[in-house]
Amino acid sequence: MTNFGVLMFPTDYAVPPAVLAQAAEARGFESLFFPEHTHIPTSRATPWPGGDELPREYWHSYDPFVGLAVAAAVTDTLKLGTGITLVTERDPILMAKQVASLDQLSGGRVVLGVGAGWNAEEMAHHGVQFVDRWKVLRERVLAMRAIWTDEAAEFHGQFVDFDPLWSFPKPTQSGGPKILLGASSKWTWQRIAEYADGWFPIHQDASRAAAQGAIDYVAGIASTREAWSRAGREGEPNFSVFGVGPDGERVRELLEMGFDRVIFGLPSADAEIVMPLLDKYAEIGHSING
Repeated sequence: MTNFGVLMFPTDYAVPPAVLAQAAEARGFESLFFPEHTHIPTSRATPWPGGDELPREYWHSYDPFVGLAVAAAVTDTLKLGTGITLVTERDPILMAKQVASLDQLSGGRVVLGVGAGWNAEEMAHHGVQFVDRWKVLRERVLAMRAIWTDEAAEFHGQFVDFDPLWSFPKPTQSGGPKILLGASSKWTWQRIAEYADGWFPIHQDASRAAAQGAIDYVAGIASTREAWSRAGREGEPNFSVFGVGPDGERVRELLEMGFDRVIFGLPSADAEIVMPLLDKYAEIGHSING
């Protein structure tokens, strides 16, 4: 059975996280994903990869872990995903605590989509230089894995450095939740094999592919599997794609490519707009899963 999820920027003007979570679970969706930006610098020097005008949800969204905690409290089975959380803008010791707490309190339902970010000024406000973003992300993910796993965790790197510490609770999921890497560069596959558990690319329609350069999903899945095997990783990597629209034929194409989770995109809007679209996505999911 294919897993279907939904993703929305949870903003102060959109359908509330609790209402959306309950509606998604009631319609049979497997997961709910929330993106994040801590803020958007008013300089707007870094161009948005998605086009000319940056949508206002980028600076109106709730903190994803607060939103997902609300969602956890009103649901029983819905997986709680970040899509994506910007690890480059978070203290790894604090983030490890947040993730472990949410995983414990939700009964092990967290899926952690991570990325380095695209806005140089935004991450600079957090003390991270754009050129260092992937090195910072790597060390922070590895440090969090140590905190989630070891009774007395320590980490010594270029950007993260701490002596043995105690941090409980540990996540319900042994070793922490699955980490999905949101990137599509030539270095992505090896990064997944080293410190993540799967690939988490954005979905491209024709216009997005023309603007950003087309992502070869089939080649990306194959490259991930090859890097995974070379690294001696056990099990199978996860392949999730997010931001998919209400096109059943396209969904089937993505599944044939090898994705095992399809995450539909929802606008940051009120219930009158969101709920009919949620119903449409549910119909697509039910028609595929039977």
